[in-house]
Amino acid sequence: MIKLIASDMDGTLLNEHDKINEEFFHVLNQLKEKNILFVAASGRQYYNLLNKFSKAKNDVIYVAENGSYVVFEEEELYSIKLDRAIAKSLVELGRQIEDCEIIVCGKKSAYIEKNYKKFIIEVEKYYLKYEIVSSLDEITDDILKVTICDFKGASENSNKVFKSAYGDKLQITISGEIWLDIINSQANKGVAIKFLQEKFNVKPEETMVFGDYFNDIEMFNSAYYSYAMENAPSEVKKHSRFIAKSNRDNGVLEVIKDKIL
Repeated sequence: MIKLIASDMDGTLLNEHDKINEEFFHVLNQLKEKNILFVAASGRQYYNLLNKFSKAKNDVIYVAENGSYVVFEEEELYSIKLDRAIAKSLVELGRQIEDCEIIVCGKKSAYIEKNYKKFIIEVEKYYLKYEIVSSLDEITDDILKVTICDFKGASENSNKVFKSAYGDKLQITISGEIWLDIINSQANKGVAIKFLQEKFNVKPEETMVFGDYFNDIEMFNSAYYSYAMENAPSEVKKHSRFIAKSNRDNGVLEVIKDKIL
């Protein structure tokens, strides 16, 4: 019996148009009637996720910023911050990498220094609340994550630089083609799911998770029913037990309806 379902957003629950299928909200109601918890687990900002689920915002547990911030019914359940000095050094390194822009993600807002169209378009896809500041060094908010928007491609550019400098100290994850997320070494989606399992007395074999990218691998390890999307890279698929149809084909919904409802 499944008691908890967690899904990534981009490339997983969201379709290619960045939308949640309307049928999802009917399915969510059915899950609620069965006392099955639904978790949105994403690299996205909490406020962005809250907006995506505005029709049923209090029926979803939010695992935001790649597992570093967990909120349910507008109450913080769990968070792991980045040390402010470390965050400052990450920003300094990011400024030196060609074709990269930096986003510092706090609990209250995201913060950026640059303001040009190409970058802002990418920022607004994932951050509902953001501020343009004169210097990222002056942020007073609790820092959850430093994100690199890497227009050269995160895998072959910024990831190599940050892994070389901080790979043994921090959690560094490629979360999209142009995105690199850097968080506390103790934080990831899998840790957040395990926290929720303990809090709500749910076993791994009572947990179902869905994901499509490298930042979902730890989450796969937290559940027996781990599904990689058909559109996931082959290296990511190796870490899941099962495969769901692609996000374009509503793979998450299809599995939930078939296996649970």
